Amino acid sequence: MSLKELLRNRLMEAAAVKTAAARDEGGLDALEESAKVMTQCIRDGGTIFFCGNGGSSTDAEHLSAELLGHFYYDRPSISSVCLASNMAGMSAIANDYGYHDVFARQITAVGRPGDILMGLSTSGNSPNVVAAVERSNEMGLHTIALTGAGGGLLAAVAELVFRAPSTDTPRIQECHMTVGHTLCEIVEAQIHPR
Repeated sequence: MSLKELLRNRLMEAAAVKTAAARDEGGLDALEESAKVMTQCIRDGGTIFFCGNGGSSTDAEHLSAELLGHFYYDRPSISSVCLASNMAGMSAIANDYGYHDVFARQITAVGRPGDILMGLSTSGNSPNVVAAVERSNEMGLHTIALTGAGGGLLAAVAELVFRAPSTDTPRIQECHMTVGHTLCEIVEAQIHPR
């Protein structure tokens, strides 16, 4: 296979996953409700928290930055925190309590009822993301999960779940970014209309 053929195949695979997601009414319903909950959270003075590991960690940070800065246009900042960005806190918690608690312990300190935790996990089985969602549920936060096709343990514990219709990690993450960007676009337009 030539390099050009490989590039074409990967682009076609990515497009196929997003097309399948666009045809999944249940997934679209979960995303629509997520947009409504996120918008209401910000209107009520809350914060949207994000977490994930590895590539999903940087995707979580990226989405948080879209809200803190701006997405399509200049406007006031929207309250958002990526829990994976606090490296000193994460390493201290991992060292003293175990990596399983790196997000749950943070959300215990900073989360408030009505806030949102969005957990990203391609497998849906990241123990620290699952633990953070469970803790958030106990505290009265809304919980949103972005997972792969299987949903994993997150699908059983999160309030709203979007399953990217793939089992291939890169394709799942690309789909997560598309829906994450769209959620940021909606929240921005609802909170600070042009």
